[in-house]
Amino acid sequence: MNAKTDHMKPLLIILIFFGCMINAQDKKTEKAKENFNSYAYAEAIESYERLIDEGYSSKEIYKNLGDAYYQKADYNASSYWFGKLFEIKDLEIDAEYYYKYAQTLKTSGNYEDSDAWMQKFANQKNVDIRALKYQQNKDYLQKIRDNSSRYDIKNIAINTPSADFAPSFFGEQLIFSTARDTGKILKSVHKWNNKPFTNLYTSTASENGEYVVAERLSKTLNKKTHESSTAFTKDGTTVYFTRNNSKNGNFSRDQNGLSRLKIYRATLKDNKWKNATELPFNNDEYSVAHPSLSEDEKKLYFASDMPGTYGQSDIFVVDINEDGSFGVPENLGNIINTESRETFPYITNNDVLYFASDGHPGLGGLDMFATKIDDQSELYVVNVGEPINSPQDDFSFIMNEKNKKGFFASSREGGIGSDDLYSFIENVPINLNCHLAINGIVKDIKSGELLVNSTVILLNNNNEVIDEITSDLDGSFTLKGFCGTKEYRLLASKEEYKNGGRKISIKNSEELDSIIISLEKVIQQPVVGTDLIKFLDLSPIYFDLDKSKIRPDAIITLNNVIEFIDKYPDIKIEVQSHTDASASAHYNKNLSERRAKATIAYLEKNGIQKGSVKGHGYGESNLLNNCTEKDKCDDEGHQLNRRSELIVIKSL
Repeated sequence: MNAKTDHMKPLLIILIFFGCMINAQDKKTEKAKENFNSYAYAEAIESYERLIDEGYSSKEIYKNLGDAYYQKADYNASSYWFGKLFEIKDLEIDAEYYYKYAQTLKTSGNYEDSDAWMQKFANQKNVDIRALKYQQNKDYLQKIRDNSSRYDIKNIAINTPSADFAPSFFGEQLIFSTARDTGKILKSVHKWNNKPFTNLYTSTASENGEYVVAERLSKTLNKKTHESSTAFTKDGTTVYFTRNNSKNGNFSRDQNGLSRLKIYRATLKDNKWKNATELPFNNDEYSVAHPSLSEDEKKLYFASDMPGTYGQSDIFVVDINEDGSFGVPENLGNIINTESRETFPYITNNDVLYFASDGHPGLGGLDMFATKIDDQSELYVVNVGEPINSPQDDFSFIMNEKNKKGFFASSREGGIGSDDLYSFIENVPINLNCHLAINGIVKDIKSGELLVNSTVILLNNNNEVIDEITSDLDGSFTLKGFCGTKEYRLLASKEEYKNGGRKISIKNSEELDSIIISLEKVIQQPVVGTDLIKFLDLSPIYFDLDKSKIRPDAIITLNNVIEFIDKYPDIKIEVQSHTDASASAHYNKNLSERRAKATIAYLEKNGIQKGSVKGHGYGESNLLNNCTEKDKCDDEGHQLNRRSELIVIKSL
């Protein structure tokens, strides 16, 4: 009994040891997960990487590490941990992580692998806006290259090792948001990235145009929270700005542990900013941020994840009424917004909307995009290209359209801080008037014959003619449409054919290069008593002098007649044959009868039902000219009378 107990002790100690190890791992994992779920990504990363160093690994660790780095915009690290995640065999995971991995691969310039993962994402989520945009723009890199090299950019001297971003114009001043440590905010550290909260600063260019010195704005605008993204009225008396949710000027979180963003409005009185108040459509349960005013100051554009958004954040617009009140915010729709982030809108004097997005095809991270916003039915979104955009985050773009100068922020390599401000000059204006090439052919619906000189018209949803063209010798056509239009209608017409058409959608870019419009020929009924040969516009059936043999040229005509009657068997004909006046009337009567019989015989031999065609010879009684005697006309004149006619006796 004692011996048995002695043998059991080592096993019991081992079990207790492993049980303690498992319990310790569970506690560490739960702590890391708690940090992750409370958006303390910096602390979550530290906890998960400590577990990795201790030899632990799991799907959850890799997934959350990749996601935490993704939220911190450290895409290289995120890519590494997502790569480890996808090495796990038989992995079952939400397709959203395919998308995130694809995005992070772009940061290292690995666009080929990124596209492969985007295709996997699109295969699983084929109705996702981002998947559709990718499928429609697989040549997105070429499009970006074509739109690049239009700007000269410069990292400005005012940047610090911290984050500097969200520039805006305020007269001659440059207003921006910064996380630079100024002593008093040392304790104001954000758990998302372990960096100080941001404040609003101002700077004025020196005589040589450099921004060197910056000063913090008033305490009315800067509290113990994040402040960023300002928009000033032209008279300089009102400012809209972004601030974290707060109580009594201090940081405040919602029930999920998130401090939401809100837009505030303040007024300038006695050269001091006063009365900072929330806009009425702010909410403690979602964010409203990054305001931008229209030229007439009657509309405010902003980003939000309020109910009704397509993704993590969308671009909205709201009317500003004469009395300073606001209308109902409107989502700008899914041509602009996706399931990812659309943020930092900026509206120019000419109604060009610039915004940052990681949902549209880009170079990686947030890219800057532009669209003409004045016509919602023709929205066409363009990636502004390099050097504004890079594989990292590029955002908060502003521009003075008069002098073509502006600023933006970027986390690209080579900067001074995590986000830097860059100045730029636009040398070549952006082209927002994109046209699509719509290619196709027009053909006969039955025979497949390509139809030349067909009129093809392109119509929009309002039945307005966008383009019109005539098909070429091979039946082909090319029309030009607008890239922003979702659907078009094509209408083709041709003489002797019924009009035909079809609807097309620009969602399927492959369809735009292979459109077929099939037209049905109009069947014109031959009137009883007409010559079918003339109705079909065929060559006459002529005979040689004193012959009843069917000539080769007549065979071509008869074969066409046989084909027509085969299609329309209800048509009945009578062969009426004739001669010239070269012989006697009696002889010519018999000759014409032989010609009628020869014509009928050929028809019946080659497909026409026997007994269905009747014939009659008229001799020289129905001459077509005045060649009433042999010597009165030459042979060419007499030839016109040596013929067979196919007279319709029953039509369709």
